Amino acid sequence: MDSSAMARSLLSTTPLSNPSISRRSSSLDPLSAPSRRISPSPQISLSAPSLSLKKPIRFLTRCSAAEEAVPIEKQFPPFPAVMDIKQIRDILPHRFPFLLVDRVIEYTPGVTAVGIKNVTINDNFFPGHFPERPIMPGVLMVEAMAQVGGLVMLQPEVGGSRENFFFAGIDKVRFRKPVVAGDTLVMRMTLIKLQKRFGIAKMEGKAYVGGEVVCEGEFLMVTGSE
Repeated sequence: MDSSAMARSLLSTTPLSNPSISRRSSSLDPLSAPSRRISPSPQISLSAPSLSLKKPIRFLTRCSAAEEAVPIEKQFPPFPAVMDIKQIRDILPHRFPFLLVDRVIEYTPGVTAVGIKNVTINDNFFPGHFPERPIMPGVLMVEAMAQVGGLVMLQPEVGGSRENFFFAGIDKVRFRKPVVAGDTLVMRMTLIKLQKRFGIAKMEGKAYVGGEVVCEGEFLMVTGSE
């Protein structure tokens, strides 16, 4: 028997002692087995407890400034009109150039009122106060506040009459900041004490520009019926 015949006889008659080794070796032979994905062994853990994140990852998106910004003309809502200029003229006897309340934005008869005065360069007092620096006169600020107080008092609920409504005194008046053309003067007048028998009313007033107090004081007024 030649050597080649002897080799074929041994391969055909000698069993493999470990079939698993044979299967493993054949799987690694790229020519004898089809290609397959090698999956990780189940004994190997892919998680790393020491590297776990304590906080969740958050993804932030950034928008352009043009998308976030609101145009300045849309940022300021208009004042409410609880009482317009026509209704104000029906209550107050004042007329041009001495009607200094343009609108009422809050109102409770006999208790409180909030009125506004739009200060413009066209107001008749600016050419003389002052030509180079237009500032609203303090006495006119007090007058405007008193007119808001008149809107509180000159109502049927209170028993007042516009024919009998005068200053009786002004106390503790302070001017905190100048009011200039372009400002909106917001004035709140609140009734503190009312003596109907004598027709005397004491009121507290504060005027604001941009949320800051520019004028404040106590007002004593005389009211009466027709």
